[in-house]
Amino acid sequence: MAKGTIRYWAAAKAAAGVGEEPYDAVTLADALAEAARQDGRDGHFRRVVERSAFLVDGDPVGGRPHGAIALPEGGVVEVLPPFAGG
Repeated sequence: MAKGTIRYWAAAKAAAGVGEEPYDAVTLADALAEAARQDGRDGHFRRVVERSAFLVDGDPVGGRPHGAIALPEGGVVEVLPPFAGG
């Protein structure tokens, strides 16, 4: 397991209720699943995350399966929801 930080931006930050939080996960899919299980998070959080783009240490994830994205120790995951209706 790797430990790092998830940073939420714009609508993702509002849905998460925090600007950032730690992860303790092997893959991006694991980290996002754990984040969705946090107290007080509902279907709105999941919908926002499903529509978001992700960067892992500044590298775009793109269309790759989230279960195939290994998270680095001390890494940063950026959750970027669509901006300006995009």
